[in-house]
Formats: sequence, structure tokens, C-alpha cells
Amino acid sequence: MGPVPATVSVVNPARRQLDTAIRTLTARINRESAQFNALSLKGPLETEPADRYQRQKAELHQTITDLQRERDKLKTERKPLPKRVPIGDLPEPERFQRLLPERKHFLDTIKMIAYRAETAMVSVLRERLARDDDARALLRHIFRNEADLVPDLFAKTLTVRLHHLAQNAHDVAARHLCQQLNATETTFPGTDLRLVYEIGSM
Repeated sequence: MGPVPATVSVVNPARRQLDTAIRTLTARINRESAQFNALSLKGPLETEPADRYQRQKAELHQTITDLQRERDKLKTERKPLPKRVPIGDLPEPERFQRLLPERKHFLDTIKMIAYRAETAMVSVLRERLARDDDARALLRHIFRNEADLVPDLFAKTLTVRLHHLAQNAHDVAARHLCQQLNATETTFPGTDLRLVYEIGSM
């Protein structure tokens, strides 16, 4: 991660916080106003219902007035604040971080290499499967399945022994994949051990 240049303009967090609070108050004012407007005196005009009606009206009116006063105060506080500010003017905890371009490019390259390798192995599996759609699902199952690592320093090999799969057809496809991988004679990075892939117990 690296810092975003201090000159980059971003939304002012202080103003954004006030915007959120003002919207919340406006929603409450609208709800209370709707309730105030919907309140009506029903039935015959009698003392108790009339008093209750007036009390409810007065309470709602006071609530709306208080909310409007609070909203006006926040609007006054928001007025001098710019909508956007240079990121360098923000407190350190509020500054954004971003991946350095070189690091992002490097990670994207790794992802693309991994995807192409997976696609190549899927093509190999399809040679032994009746349904092409099963190949990628089988490959991901192989990746999640347990395997034993058996180094042999004298033979200079590192055997990756896959456990048997649920179906014999899948074992056949996986064994075919192992044979194709072994033909590449790839060495494990940082060592002189040749990778050997196989399936099943010793």
C-alpha cells in the first residue's frame, strides 16, 4: 500500500457527515409532518377527545419545530465547508491508501498467469471427461483435495501425491493430468527438486 498524493481532491469527510445527518433529520421531519397532517378529530365534539387531539397536535408540532431547528443549525455549520478538499489537508487516519501502480500491475500479472495455467489444465482434463463442463469443477476439487508431499533428496524429486477422488472417471482424468504435468519436468521454485505428480497411495 502507498499514500495517495496530497494534491488529490476528495469529498470533504466533515461535509459528508453533515450531509448524512441533515438527510436523516429531513426524513424524520417528513414522517412527523405526515403524522401531523393525518391527525384528525373524529366523532362527536366532546371534551376528552378534543383535549387529546389538541395535545397530540401540540406535541407533534413541537417535535417538528425542534427537528427543523436542529437541521437549520447543521445547515449553518455545513455552509462554509467546501465540498471537496485536498487529501493532504485531512487528518492522517482519514487519508486514503491505494496500491502502488507497480504492485497492482504485478498482482494482475500473477492473476492472469494463474488463470491461463488453470485454463490449460482444464483443457487437459477435458480429454478424459465425457462432459466438458465438468473439467473446471473437477480441477477446483483437485485443488481443494488433500495431497501428500514426499521429497526425495537423493532422487532430487518432490512428489505431489493426490488422494483418490470420489469417482473412478475423475481418477482417470486426474491421472492423465499428472502425466502431462510430469512431462514438463518442472522444478520446485528455489530448489533442484523435480516435481512429480501422481494419484493414489504408495
